Amino acid sequence: MFVFLLTHILRYRNVICTLNFETATIFMKKYFSCIIISFLFFSSNAQNNEALSPRLKVFIDCNNTRCDMNFIRTEINIIDFYLDRLAADLHILITDQRTGSGGRQYQMLFLGLNRFKNMADTVLFSTEPDLTQFESRDIFIKHLKLGMVPFLSKAGQVKNITIDFKKTDTAQSGSEIRLEKDPWNYWVYRTNVSGNINGESVYKSTRLSSSVSAQRTTEKLKVDFELSGSKNNSRYEFVDDNGILEKVTVKNNNYRFEHSVVFSLTNKLSYGYEVEYSSSTFSNMRGRMSARTAIEYNFYPYSEVNSRYLAVHYGLSARRNKYYDTTIYNKVKETLYSHFANLQMSYTKKWGGLFGGIEYNNYLHDWKLNNLEINFGTNVRITGGLSFNIHANYNLVHDQVYLPKGGATEQEILTRRRQLQTNFQYYFGFGLSYRFGSNLNNFINPRFNGPN
Repeated sequence: MFVFLLTHILRYRNVICTLNFETATIFMKKYFSCIIISFLFFSSNAQNNEALSPRLKVFIDCNNTRCDMNFIRTEINIIDFYLDRLAADLHILITDQRTGSGGRQYQMLFLGLNRFKNMADTVLFSTEPDLTQFESRDIFIKHLKLGMVPFLSKAGQVKNITIDFKKTDTAQSGSEIRLEKDPWNYWVYRTNVSGNINGESVYKSTRLSSSVSAQRTTEKLKVDFELSGSKNNSRYEFVDDNGILEKVTVKNNNYRFEHSVVFSLTNKLSYGYEVEYSSSTFSNMRGRMSARTAIEYNFYPYSEVNSRYLAVHYGLSARRNKYYDTTIYNKVKETLYSHFANLQMSYTKKWGGLFGGIEYNNYLHDWKLNNLEINFGTNVRITGGLSFNIHANYNLVHDQVYLPKGGATEQEILTRRRQLQTNFQYYFGFGLSYRFGSNLNNFINPRFNGPN
């Protein structure tokens, strides 16, 4: 404003100098009156422009976890939800991991874009395993609002923010829960029984499964016990070429007991072992007792698993197999030793996610008996509404020592009654999507569709 005033005085200095004193005085009064009115006008416009400043544009990225977007849009209505990351001011990347107690640990990355490109923040919190959906959503939305406060303040929306620092007995943070003495000493027990029956006029199937487990997870030690089993019965009816009604019953039973322990040596190094006993009619395994030990090195601290993970794993294994039928190597029982190594990686960034791994295993008495598996996947948001995803898996199989001797019958092949010999397995899936139109995503309309 000072520059504006000085410019106009200099512009009219010659006119003022040619006038007599009275005329000059009247001229100056009128001139400064215009200046004051102009100043008030510009100030009023500046305030109006500030009041009408754009609302915070937010892109919420729940690519690797599930978010109730209807609930989020209902509880936060002072921002604009955008479907295009590049058009937003704030990119919120949300990931989660299962905790030892069965709850979830969430990580929210608040990544500033455009006018907030130099701002960033991270919010970590945990939910208990026994919370209802209502309680979990309430904790989730509270931390989401908390992380948005600096960005809303910077956007000039302080008047829409209410902050309460009063502590209540019923509202405890994840850190407070972890610091309390646990009467269960961090042990978590689970039981499960499930079954299903389905069929039609020529086919019937029943399945019954159950499991019981005990787990204890802390930062230094992870212990796991699990017992599980399932019974699967299928019955087929068909008329053969001679017009005779044939009935085929297929039974597959599986049982397994597993115990494992993992020790945390450093924030990047860990060691563990696993013992297992299992039985499977499908895999010709009357009984298998195995023991494995391995060491793992993570190139990043384990605390960063929500964002990045790159670990190598090497171990040794010994197993004692007993078979229902004589195998293709003329064995009824045998003891096998092997070693294995794998590399696993996972990255979650604002442009999408990337994961993959490679695992190799072979028996020490014959290196031709080996198995190599490669898997890869990605979900990339290229630009705007264009994104694509790929999921691929390839497995070279040369270690099916348990296969029964002799060829499978036609019925066994069609009914998947037993494992068949193969040299490879593969899977490949991909998708490409493109969205265009309005970027705004503020509205909720669950009519006919119900909640998401």
